[in-house]
Amino acid sequence: MSATSAPIAAHVNLQSFNTFGIAAHAKRFIAIDSTESLRSILLADKDDTPRFILGGGSNILLTRDFPGLVMRIQVMGKRVVSRDEEATLVESGAGENWNEFVRWTLDQDLAGLENLSLIPGMVGAAPIQNIGAYGVEMKDTFHSLTAMDVCDGSLKTFNRDDCEFAYRDSVFKRELKDRYIITSVTFRLPHGAKRHLDYGDIRTELNRVSCENPSAREVSDAICAIRRRKLPDPAVIGNAGSFFKNPMVEREVLARIQSKHDTLPHYPASDGKVKLAAGWLIEQCGWKGKSLGRAGVHEQHALVLVNRGGATGLEILALARAIQHSVREQFQVELEPEPVLV
Repeated sequence: MSATSAPIAAHVNLQSFNTFGIAAHAKRFIAIDSTESLRSILLADKDDTPRFILGGGSNILLTRDFPGLVMRIQVMGKRVVSRDEEATLVESGAGENWNEFVRWTLDQDLAGLENLSLIPGMVGAAPIQNIGAYGVEMKDTFHSLTAMDVCDGSLKTFNRDDCEFAYRDSVFKRELKDRYIITSVTFRLPHGAKRHLDYGDIRTELNRVSCENPSAREVSDAICAIRRRKLPDPAVIGNAGSFFKNPMVEREVLARIQSKHDTLPHYPASDGKVKLAAGWLIEQCGWKGKSLGRAGVHEQHALVLVNRGGATGLEILALARAIQHSVREQFQVELEPEPVLV
C-alpha cells in the first residue's frame, strides 16, 4: 500500500466497528495498513480536530458522534524474530486479531499466551490495557513494542519498564495517552513455560475432557470452551466483555465484607492488596439479568453489560453508573469501567 492510497471517508457509521453495536458516526474515517501510511496521515493532518485510534472496537463505548478523524489501525504481519536456548521472540503487527495471533504462536509450538486465548481485540491494544485472564497478564511475556510519535512520525521502541504496566493499565493510558500509536508488539515466549492452571475453572474443564497433563494448546482449548459458555458472542448480542475491572482493595476492606459475606471470591494482588470479583459484587446487588431500558446485564455473567437492541452509548453508561452506585452503597467499593468512553 502506498502512503497516499487510503482515502479519508466522511460521516462513517461506526456501528460495525464496535462490539457493543452502538450506532455513532465519525466525521472522518480512515483505515491504515502500514507505518508509511500512518506517518503520511499524521504529518498531513495537522488541523486541531481530535483524533481517535480504533482497533477491534472491543474495549470502547461510543457515547456520541466523534467530531474528528477516526484512524483504524490495520497494520498486519506475524513473524518469529529470533530463537535461543531459553526463549523465542515473536512479533505481530498492531492490527492483527489477538486471538488469531495467540493461536498462531501455538501453531509454532510456542507456549506462554494460551491463558489469554479468545480475548477480543487487536494486538496493538493489548499493551495499552495490559490485558489479562485466568491468572496471566500480557506483561508476563511482553518484550517490547514499536510506536509512532503523533507529533513528528518518528518510531520509538518501548521495553517493559518503559511501559509501566499495572493491572489493566500502562503508561499509554496515562502520561503518553494520545502521544504514541502502537504499530507492532514483540513477545518473549520461554521454552518449557509453566502452565497456569489454578485460576477459575481451568482444572475443572481439563478434568471434564480427561486431560491430566495438558499441552499449551489443550489449555487454550479449555479456556476457549469456558469463555464461550460464560461470555456472550458480540455477533449475537452487543457487548464489550467484562465491563468493570476487578477492584483492588486493602485487606481491611476484604475482612469487613467477609464478616457478612464469607463466600466473597478474592485473589492476592500486588502491594499487599486483594483483588475482589466485580461480577460477584454486582450479582449480590441484584443486577444479573436485569435491564435498564435497552441496556442490560447478561444473564450468565454479571460483569458483562449488553446492548439488548438499539441501545445508545449513553444508555449503556447510565446502566453502568447505576451498578456503580449499588455496589458503592452496599459494599463501599468503587467499580471502575474497563472500556474507553468516547
